[in-house]
Amino acid sequence: MKRKKIVAGNWKMNMNMKESNDFVSKLSKVSFDNVDVKLAPSFTNLYHINSMLDSSKIEVISQNMHYEQRGAYTGEISAEMLLSINIKTSIIGHSERRKLFKESNKILSKKVSSAIKNSMNIVFCVGEELVDRKNNNYFDVIKTQISEGIFHLKSNEFKNIILAYEPVWAIGTGITANLHQIQEMHEFIRDLINKNFGSDISNKLKILYGGSIKPNNAKEIFFLKDVDGGLIGGASLIFSDFISIVKSANEQ
Repeated sequence: MKRKKIVAGNWKMNMNMKESNDFVSKLSKVSFDNVDVKLAPSFTNLYHINSMLDSSKIEVISQNMHYEQRGAYTGEISAEMLLSINIKTSIIGHSERRKLFKESNKILSKKVSSAIKNSMNIVFCVGEELVDRKNNNYFDVIKTQISEGIFHLKSNEFKNIILAYEPVWAIGTGITANLHQIQEMHEFIRDLINKNFGSDISNKLKILYGGSIKPNNAKEIFFLKDVDGGLIGGASLIFSDFISIVKSANEQ
């Protein structure tokens, strides 16, 4: 089944207002017909960047969200707040949120439920650490993250889900995941969804790769059968690199 590629740029805690403005001004002048492009700027820039891209096909998404609608949660942002500025998609469960901010599968499951309750779309991230890879229990780790994070959803709610696989051991470590390892995990994830929700859902589900995609490896990664695009970190901060990666997806 042919699934349209997605390239999502996650800017993390980078790009001030001027840098964001300059980047998006250039990006808005480029058109791509065969790929969905998404950008996740900082919370402070969400409204401005979304306004800049109002007439564009590029979607602005958030890097995170809280599971409560309102309340005494200093520094947090709710689905209601995001929707109020026309942000309809959020990344949930990024490896840095899991590791640095100790977000458990239980917390992430609550975030997923809140997003779905508010009819938001989700880029749900999963991935194993180097110790998991070395101990050969990486499939179990991914299965647990997925089952505890999103398996409480109803079948018709999977239309709101995009999965993103991040091999944490291959991000900024100098260790690179090879094509076999990438396809193997993406196939495992799709098969896991198939076994629990059926082939119709698993065949439509988009699974992104988030392991240090660069202009020189994007094309071969995007060519893999079960890879439906990329969640791009560092390379999304460099305009020429990001455009090159988007072009690679657009040519598939």
